[in-house]
Amino acid sequence: MSRVEQLNQALRALQSGTPDIEASALISDDGLMIASALPQHVEEMRIAGMSATLLSLGGRAANELERGDLQQVLIRGERGYAVMVRAAEGTMLLVLTSEDAKLGLIFLDLSRAVTAIKKIL
Repeated sequence: MSRVEQLNQALRALQSGTPDIEASALISDDGLMIASALPQHVEEMRIAGMSATLLSLGGRAANELERGDLQQVLIRGERGYAVMVRAAEGTMLLVLTSEDAKLGLIFLDLSRAVTAIKKIL
């Protein structure tokens, strides 16, 4: 099994193990989609580019505000959350959740997924 297939499998496992996670993607810092489990109507390139932009802005804001290295980006909308965390050097893991998601559990599941992703990469 190729690394991309293993990464896609890890994303599917994350989603199937956490009902509140509706979609997930592994994106490079420069905005390239590495692996994804996104709905078919979603444009992967657009999501990857926006995520890279948010990561860049979040990193600059964290530095300017003297908060240290960026750990995560959290966006809350009326239909749920978008959470990005560093997965490995040069990559980030993005998940989209339902509006009722329990963020503590989401962060726990994300940390487990990051551990699995690091082993694959």
